Amino acid sequence: MRQSLRIVMAQLNLRVGDVQGNVERIIEEANAAREAWEADVIVFPELSLCGYPPEDLLLRSSMQRRIEHGLQRLRDEVRGIYLVVGYPWLEDEQRYNACAVIADGQLLATYYKQRLPNYRVFDEKRYFEPGHQPCVVDIKGVPVALSICEDVWFPEPMAQARAAGARLMLSLNASPFHLDKQLEREETLAERVAEGEMPVIYVNQVGGQDELVFDGGSFVIDASGLICQRAPAFVEGLYPVDVQLQEGHWLPRRTHCAELQELEASVYQALVVGVRDYVQKNGFRGVVLGLSGGIDSALTLAIAADALGAERVEAVMMPYHYTAQISLEDAEIEARLLGVTYRVLPIAPVVDAFQQVLAPEFEGYARDASEENLQARCRGTLLMAISNKKGSLVLTTGNKSELAVGYATLYGDMAGGFDVLKDVPKSLVFRLAEYRNSLGPVIPPRVIERPPSAELAPGQQDEDSLPPYAVLDEILKLYIEHDLSANAIIAEGFDEDTVNRVLSMVDRNEYKRRQAAVGIRVTQRGFGRDRRYPITSGWRLGD
Repeated sequence: MRQSLRIVMAQLNLRVGDVQGNVERIIEEANAAREAWEADVIVFPELSLCGYPPEDLLLRSSMQRRIEHGLQRLRDEVRGIYLVVGYPWLEDEQRYNACAVIADGQLLATYYKQRLPNYRVFDEKRYFEPGHQPCVVDIKGVPVALSICEDVWFPEPMAQARAAGARLMLSLNASPFHLDKQLEREETLAERVAEGEMPVIYVNQVGGQDELVFDGGSFVIDASGLICQRAPAFVEGLYPVDVQLQEGHWLPRRTHCAELQELEASVYQALVVGVRDYVQKNGFRGVVLGLSGGIDSALTLAIAADALGAERVEAVMMPYHYTAQISLEDAEIEARLLGVTYRVLPIAPVVDAFQQVLAPEFEGYARDASEENLQARCRGTLLMAISNKKGSLVLTTGNKSELAVGYATLYGDMAGGFDVLKDVPKSLVFRLAEYRNSLGPVIPPRVIERPPSAELAPGQQDEDSLPPYAVLDEILKLYIEHDLSANAIIAEGFDEDTVNRVLSMVDRNEYKRRQAAVGIRVTQRGFGRDRRYPITSGWRLGD
């Protein structure tokens, strides 16, 4: 039996739907692993040939042909290294989430994912049938088991692999980021290795895909539950792992473990990656956003500049009568510090024109939010015009707290193509702004310190209409992320009237969220793929 094995974890940012491009990338990285690292094996992420999640692209009739062609290219063009790759596969009119071992022109083994996640952002049962059998393949004398993502969250696939004689497991993953997700993965794998008495090499993809961000963090865990190696989060790369036979057991060599990131650092990096990949992969020239002098747009601007570079970012201040002088000053200061393109487009003439046209319709009605919303909608129209003319993506700047309760103007500040802070509660917005300034001050301190305001009316502040954000965000977390009822939230010590008011706002503003821009998911449950409530409903608050 061979005494050692070198396995490379290919933590890559692959593109959904680009089978040909992904295959070329796999060939390139396999050759690099063989030449630079003298690797025996290279392991790629889940569904690496088509990218993850491919969603209804899997239903396209040509997908199988493209996958077959891609697999044939891997067999024809790669020599001297074992490839472990993931792909969708049709067999007897059943579709599987599969992975295979390929070496020197031969497809040596195929494994079908057994546990299909069907919760939160996952709906794999819509597309795949589950496999039922383990797969243990001899790689240079080492009995190696294959598993795919969700398999390692349950004991049965590991037990099957152990019973089939496996001494090492390779786990292919497309595990998206949310708060503290890396700890969850590593704690779960510690349970599995104890049950299976074998090390696991866990390879995760990296990069943004619509609202999902994949954070990488590929790692190696030995049979005792010790993390022997961890790749950095959000960074593409090839990471070699050495496994040695000692006293009858395969032991991964302990080497560099990238540090686990603090919460603010991990969320900020997820937002940067999500913006960068959405803009890059969809072919936008750059981004444009409305810079108000408030904290949400300030943080969004900093993220955009970090993601794309200042030269691809335009900030537009659109003042009206109620825009404070300090808002004008702070917006200009931040734009100058970041080096982005900055414009000031006063909207008073536009708002006045709308009001003149609407005067006959508004006659006899008291002034209310309708006039306030005109300001936001004028701004949205200007930003969309700039987008059309320059090919830039409009970034909206609303946060999760506002979107939850409808404290946003449909077709106004909600107008745009991508909402960077869509899943970031307001209380976390403040923490992220402080974190970004710790890397180098770009957000003026009084933007963080002053009371938040939409500045649509004289002296307006958010807390005139909403509970304090510290209270609001806790209620929203319990309701949105944990599905607690009104009574259960009240039992946690919150004021009954406040809870009922907040939850009513959440429920009646579902129609706004359905029309909102896509945005990056960072919590365990965001507004998007993993929260689907009806707009028209007779549901009443209570239990």
